[in-house]
Amino acid sequence: MILADTSVWIAMFRTGAYKAELNKLIENDQLCIHPFLVAELALGSLPDRTKTLAFLDRLIQLHPVQSADVRHMIEARSLASTGIGLSDAYLVALCLATPGTQIWTAMGNWDGSPNLSAFAN
Repeated sequence: MILADTSVWIAMFRTGAYKAELNKLIENDQLCIHPFLVAELALGSLPDRTKTLAFLDRLIQLHPVQSADVRHMIEARSLASTGIGLSDAYLVALCLATPGTQIWTAMGNWDGSPNLSAFAN
């Protein structure tokens, strides 16, 4: 499974970037989302807002992780003072809790790497 973060969705909504890739993942039941991501996207400008949010809500949903698990992961993976924010830490924890799930981001990481999936392995 692939968890596309908000940077991927925003790029797709603004410019159409990644549209083909997202469609392929959806067709193959390989794209998942989390309610936090949907809520974060809901804070922005969305095309055909009601329809878009309903579509996002119908994607495969990842189960939530507890804040205590995120805190444990931060310590276990030595993520303190790396520049990672709580939202990204939560996404990494989601992927760790869901074997086979990787994060796809359009933004460079705090360490300059192309995506967050290295931390979710």
